[in-house]
Amino acid sequence: MKKLIIAVTGASGSVYFKRLVDCLLPKEIELHIIATEHGSQVFEYEMGISLKKQMEEWQRNNGHIIWEDNENLFSPVASGSYQCDAMAVIPCSMSTAAEIANGITKSLLTRAADVMLKENRKLLLVPRETPMSTIHLKNLYELSRLGVTVLPAMPGFYSHPETMMDLVDFVVGKTLDSLGVQNDCYKRWEGNSEA
Repeated sequence: MKKLIIAVTGASGSVYFKRLVDCLLPKEIELHIIATEHGSQVFEYEMGISLKKQMEEWQRNNGHIIWEDNENLFSPVASGSYQCDAMAVIPCSMSTAAEIANGITKSLLTRAADVMLKENRKLLLVPRETPMSTIHLKNLYELSRLGVTVLPAMPGFYSHPETMMDLVDFVVGKTLDSLGVQNDCYKRWEGNSEA
């Protein structure tokens, strides 16, 4: 069974995280969920439900979802010998990106990301910050040089989105693509026959 780590930080955009998990739950994938303290706070503020209650709801519907304590560096996902296939940090705060870029591993989230780097496994960050400072761009550039996929929460408009969820689904669909998970979350470009 494929194993994925899905992490949420304090950046605005909790809807991306929730939608990604919702799309992954029906699949035969073991999910390890990590949230920073601010990630949990922002999730509750933006989604109107505590992350704890949301996790309980997800776990009632799926036995393959595991809540990971961000302070527990004894978790299996803190070790390279526990073979997770990929990790997504969605949304990724600039603080978390800076810690990952500089090898600062004081939490399970940053340690798990560090493991993905050292083991040459798929690591994907979805930053949702604008505008970005030179420091932000430098950190994301360094991560990209290390093989990290940087997938900004920037939806495409060629699919003629009609709702906010259409915009969310575009980003989530691209995230699933990058994680190697088949999906039909968004309308893919098929060319323009009118051109």
